[in-house]
Amino acid sequence: MDKLLIADDEQKIREVIREYAEFNGYEVYEAGDGMEALSLCKETSFDFIILDIMMPRLDGFSTCKEIRKLSDTPILMLSARGEEYDKLFGFELGIDDYIVKPFSPKELMARINAILTRRRTNRSESNTTAVFDGLEINMPARTVKIDGSKVEMTPKEYELLFYLVQNKNLALSRQKLLSDIWGYDYYGDDRTVDTHIKNLRNHLGIYRNKVVTLRGFGYKFED
Repeated sequence: MDKLLIADDEQKIREVIREYAEFNGYEVYEAGDGMEALSLCKETSFDFIILDIMMPRLDGFSTCKEIRKLSDTPILMLSARGEEYDKLFGFELGIDDYIVKPFSPKELMARINAILTRRRTNRSESNTTAVFDGLEINMPARTVKIDGSKVEMTPKEYELLFYLVQNKNLALSRQKLLSDIWGYDYYGDDRTVDTHIKNLRNHLGIYRNKVVTLRGFGYKFED
């Protein structure tokens, strides 16, 4: 049974999500603030985490940043605000999806199920190690090394790089990257992809030019 953590200071929201999550077969844990959520993450290995942004003691962004030091567990962020800045900042921290309140519990569960299914599928298909000069990409181990030194990335940056490498030399549109990596009815836009590509290139250092921009279309990993 998958373990789901709900971190939100509104009890009614936690209760609604719990009802739908348990109906979908999840074992549910609750936290009323970011510090409590972080403490639970240190004690328990979760399969999925839902974080509200506006929480007391430790906000959702800060909580996400600390959780990412511990694990790459998928994270969906909830917010009463729909500003693009919040969404992009969340994705830069390594979240997997973002939903604005009020939301449909059925849609929330559909997104969670889709993210977990896609992640498991990607991991089962990612069974190779690719080497390009001093760039070593070990997909089973989810590690990237440059000239022997390990490079730390967010889960989404790993997924993006693996996907590009698995489809090397193929032109991939921004919309296809959004659909295949972010998945179920993702409501982001091209700038989400561009932001992650920018961060990915920064991580790749001297190999940044292997990720080629196709002006007005998308990107490709060029071997």
